Amino acid sequence: MRLATSLMYDGNPRTAADQVVALEKAGLDSVWVAEAYGFDSPTLMGYLAAKTETVKIGSAILNIYSRTPGALLQTAAGLDNVSGARAILGLGVSGPQVIEGFHGVPYAKPMARTAEVIDVIRRGLKREPLTSDGVFHLPLTKEHGAVTGLGKPLKILTKVERDTIPIWIASLGPKNVEQTAEIADGWIPHLFHPEKAHLVWGEALAAGNAKRQEGLGPLQVMAGGMVAIGEGPETKALLDFARPLFALYVGGMGAKGKNFYNDVARAYGYEKEAEEIQDLYLSGKKKEAEALVPTEWLEAANLVGPASYVKERIAAFEEAGVTDLTVVPATEDPAATVAQLKEWMS
Repeated sequence: MRLATSLMYDGNPRTAADQVVALEKAGLDSVWVAEAYGFDSPTLMGYLAAKTETVKIGSAILNIYSRTPGALLQTAAGLDNVSGARAILGLGVSGPQVIEGFHGVPYAKPMARTAEVIDVIRRGLKREPLTSDGVFHLPLTKEHGAVTGLGKPLKILTKVERDTIPIWIASLGPKNVEQTAEIADGWIPHLFHPEKAHLVWGEALAAGNAKRQEGLGPLQVMAGGMVAIGEGPETKALLDFARPLFALYVGGMGAKGKNFYNDVARAYGYEKEAEEIQDLYLSGKKKEAEALVPTEWLEAANLVGPASYVKERIAAFEEAGVTDLTVVPATEDPAATVAQLKEWMS
């Protein structure tokens, strides 16, 4: 497995980005930058490209609603250039709460849009004229509101660093995961439980891999969580720091019936907890919701405990098909922690 991390910051992201330099020297393979509805990923990724030399730099994720396929193509090509061919394009549909509540764009046809965006980007990187006749209409014709004479397909103006850039998809629903296994280079699940993942996504992954597009290598998978290596109860107590994140997604990322993360919790077998967490979270009782996140889930999804247990977790993620273990060190010396994990994984 390769070793990855997410850019974590609670203040100025420049400080967090500067710390990636030490992680790179310790053996980190890739760093991923989230966007949600905070800072945009490409700006921070460009900053990381200037600060680092070897680590791959991925977006996790850019949603496919707030930018056109052409804009995503430009972003991918630009990042790949300034990073010296180290860019990874992580895409996803996000959810109605972000797409409609922050970007003001209808959350419509997510799967069709995903397939079309990826197709346009891949053809665009090969400097083919941008054309499409599905969700998007490229070139835009008079029938779709353009001024007569402007509907001529264009290709990207600049020379690209690579004509193929890895495209990963963040997906959770069975149909979305099946599509990911069919058309993407990599898959980014969230709140991943290694021992239960096959119960939720096994059939979808198998169905998608059976239709996998020609020319794509084996599907890569990135998952992981917090890491802290230690024997005492104070180390185990660090798991509580993960509770707010789990509760936020299971309880607060969407209304009832429209929360994909809540669906995953139920599919893992935590139906009762998922319902109670959502009820509490949506009523403003966040602390009570956090307390109900199953400890079993927290222990499985993170790498916190004695060295022997952390090694077991590494093996469990690998057994579940994870190729890129993403870790968030909860330690005084993150670089040393990354170096230790790298040694165990080599």
